[in-house]
Order: sequence, then structure tokens, then C-alpha cells
Amino acid sequence: QVQLVESGGGLVQAGGSLRLSCGASGRTFYGMGWFRQAPGKKREFVAALKWNAGSTYYSDSVKDRFTISRDAAKGTVHLQMNSLKPEDTAVYYCAASEAVGWPVTMSGNYAYWGQGTQVTVSS
Repeated sequence: QVQLVESGGGLVQAGGSLRLSCGASGRTFYGMGWFRQAPGKKREFVAALKWNAGSTYYSDSVKDRFTISRDAAKGTVHLQMNSLKPEDTAVYYCAASEAVGWPVTMSGNYAYWGQGTQVTVSS
């Protein structure tokens, strides 16, 4: 049973920063990503990386503000979020994919999900 453990959510003012972290007790996957879901909206892709290749992917709405990275020694993935905006408010979910060769930007390719962590950005 794979359990993804997330940390780092919270309340921040607009323009501030937060760092989310996620891991599965050192286990690594083909891809790991972050998705978010705001109230009344569908879950959307935020950022992802392919673990071995180190390739990173971002949605247009967060590109140049968010950075996804991995700690190979610990098997953890981080999401550094800068210049946060009220519209970034959502529950953020970490996800892990074993679908080798399939896009890491699509939620359907992820088999494992964290419990979600709330990020609230006040104006």
C-alpha cells in the first residue's frame, strides 16, 4: 500500500510564498506531480516531474512562479510557490505515477494520491 504524505500548506498573504512537500517513505516513481482543486471547480494540473529524467512541467497559470523539484536521497518532491495569488487558493494534492511513457500532466495517469493540503491566499 503506497501512502503519500504531504506537508506545508497554510495561510499566506498575496505575494507570499509556501513550500509543499510530499513523499512515500523513500519510494520513487516514474512521475510525481501536484494537482489542485478549488471549491466548485474541477481538479487541475499544477506541476509535475519525471523522476529519472528530471523533466519538469507546469500549467500556464503557475509557470514562472512555482518550482517543482525532487530530493533524490529522500525520495521526496517539493513545490515551491512564490508570488502567490488569491486564485491559487485550493486544496493541493500530491500524486505519483507508474505509467511509464504516459503524460505526467494528466491526472488519469496517476495511481496514488495524497490526502491533500489546504493552501489559502488572502488578498
